[in-house]
Amino acid sequence: MENRAPRPFTVTSPYVYNRSQPPHSASRTRGTHRVPKADVAQLVEQLIRNQQVIGSSPIVGSSKFLFQAFAHHRRWALLLSVDRFPESRMRFTRVRVAIALSVAIGAAAAAWYFLGRDSARQTKAKYIKREYRIPMRDGVTLFTQVYIPRETSKTYPFLIQRTPFSVQPYGENQYRPQLGPGAEFDRAGYIFVFQDVRGRFQSQGEFVDMRPHIDQPTPGQTDESTDMYDTVEWLLKNVPSNNGRVGIWGMSYPGFYTSASIIDSHPAIKAASPEAPMTNLFLGDDAYHNGAFMLAQQFQIYANYFKPRSDGPEFPSPKIGSFFDYRTSDGYQFFLAHGPNVDKVASLASNPLLDENIRHDSFDDYWKARDISEHLHNVHCPVLIAGGWFDAEDLAGTFGTYHAIKEKNPGSKVMMVMGPWGHGDWLRSRGAKLGPLEFGSQTGVFFRDKVLFPFFEHYLKDAPAPDLPGALAFETGTNQWRRYESWPPSNAQTRKLYLHANGKLTFDPPSEQENSYDEFVSDPANPVPYVEHPPNELASEYMHADQRFATQRADVLTYRTDPLDKNLTVAGPITVRLRVSSSGSDADFGVKLIDEYPHSDPSAGYQLLIRGEPMRARFRNSFSNPEALKPDQVTEINFTMPDVNHTFLRGHRIVVQVQSSWFPLVDMNPQTFVTIPSAKSSDFIKARQRVFHTPQADSAIVLPFR
Repeated sequence: MENRAPRPFTVTSPYVYNRSQPPHSASRTRGTHRVPKADVAQLVEQLIRNQQVIGSSPIVGSSKFLFQAFAHHRRWALLLSVDRFPESRMRFTRVRVAIALSVAIGAAAAAWYFLGRDSARQTKAKYIKREYRIPMRDGVTLFTQVYIPRETSKTYPFLIQRTPFSVQPYGENQYRPQLGPGAEFDRAGYIFVFQDVRGRFQSQGEFVDMRPHIDQPTPGQTDESTDMYDTVEWLLKNVPSNNGRVGIWGMSYPGFYTSASIIDSHPAIKAASPEAPMTNLFLGDDAYHNGAFMLAQQFQIYANYFKPRSDGPEFPSPKIGSFFDYRTSDGYQFFLAHGPNVDKVASLASNPLLDENIRHDSFDDYWKARDISEHLHNVHCPVLIAGGWFDAEDLAGTFGTYHAIKEKNPGSKVMMVMGPWGHGDWLRSRGAKLGPLEFGSQTGVFFRDKVLFPFFEHYLKDAPAPDLPGALAFETGTNQWRRYESWPPSNAQTRKLYLHANGKLTFDPPSEQENSYDEFVSDPANPVPYVEHPPNELASEYMHADQRFATQRADVLTYRTDPLDKNLTVAGPITVRLRVSSSGSDADFGVKLIDEYPHSDPSAGYQLLIRGEPMRARFRNSFSNPEALKPDQVTEINFTMPDVNHTFLRGHRIVVQVQSSWFPLVDMNPQTFVTIPSAKSSDFIKARQRVFHTPQADSAIVLPFR
């Protein structure tokens, strides 16, 4: 394991805020237009890695990803924004940027093509590919690709990934450039298996989104656990050169299939790694966060990737990733113009899967049946769970799966690794940086080579046991890997940070002498954006974005500590306790925990988002039984935000923000107690929101300090 001296958590950016600009038009001074060679090289590496984690994200492997990788990169998004430069310079600037991007994208595309083709040749030289249609117990066949080492002097374990995102390339003469989660797997030799799950692409049957698990299936009944069991049984009997052992892994949606496969699993399954696994779509994963609908991400997925098929097995459409034409690059205006209600926006996608998610807008039986964490019992193999602190999609599912397996399987071997990564970055990148953040080491390479590979080698090939703790967590702020027996750390002690008048944030409770509340007006026609310039698709960088643009808005309350006189490390889940009122009968109260850099730092004033979550007030007492607010009555709003492992360094400030919209990350709350998806335009009203800080009605954020 890496053990480096502490190094500050650094932020690098070619832009500096111009504080002379009005609040809604914060600008930056112009930086260079040159595309750094390192960025092109990193992009090429990421694209090739994306070929082997195609199951983890629907856009990987598509040519569209080339453009997205640049267009979503902070510096290019800023340079391409129309309001960045005076009109006299705008046309010349845009031309220079366009040329730079064209050259960079062309170079990356060419390198991707030739390097990817060469890697596929190397795969073909070492492995022979076979394609099968494996029968399940109900007669449905699942399309399965098997890559078998050409060297037959020894036996090999299976390493299986099941995916709804296609196992392409199809055809026994078409090879992937990489087969395992890391290059070490390909060199070491495994029998790699990829399978289209039931109802997707070349597999038969009906696709069910997050298919509910059946605890005691009757003969002929199937779920994801039985499909894996039947697959393993067939492989053991029909694929030569196997050693009788099976490992399974997957990230995101394939992480869900991995979790489902270890329940009452086949005895040959000896190790599993569910990574950022989808676990509970309503309680914190892709679809809803605390009752608020994740609008941008859900529309992106179901408008462009998850299209129900009409007539049996099919090959992936070349339009995947671009079925829907937004006709604009401005996601904020797109969702405002096509709203305000979610049903109206969803009608553009014409996808019954999206309609189903929207229709079930509370934690009802539909979602409860799909909560795989409730069924994670009878897990017999060692499990390595991985996730990223900056995962914009399945952060909650990572912790939910870890805790469920530990609680329902006492004595089981379960480990968790949390690194400074976005969704799947531990498989796709070197992990030395994430956007403007630098971590001082190649954390992704470390995970693949020193954690994941030794884990499977030990349990599938009897290699020496890796030196892994119960929880290995990267500590942002100090850039250190920390080892714990379990997560969260047992020595963490909670303390309340209280909100005060005049934007103060302290460990002391409020007094009678200060003003009793702060207030703002929330306007559905002018919601707070979740990043300064929201694109159409999910801007996953919001998880670590600079919040200064929000600080300047009148509808965002900001509370700051004095500069810290010592380092403070927060390790574990964050609890929010608000005392609020609203002039409406419903409201959202979003809370953000922020690390503000000192003016002595090269990143002076940077407000780094550490964690943020919305909370829909109608679900304050139950996610299954919504209740209206009583207008202007003080109400208690309590909720939990996902865990962090971050050190606020000496001289930094801890900042908390409170707001009532986060658009279009989440849908707009009309601020009236109506059925939100079908709310009429007239239901969307302005509301006066108050946050109280008195001895009798205090508001605080509860942090677990280590």
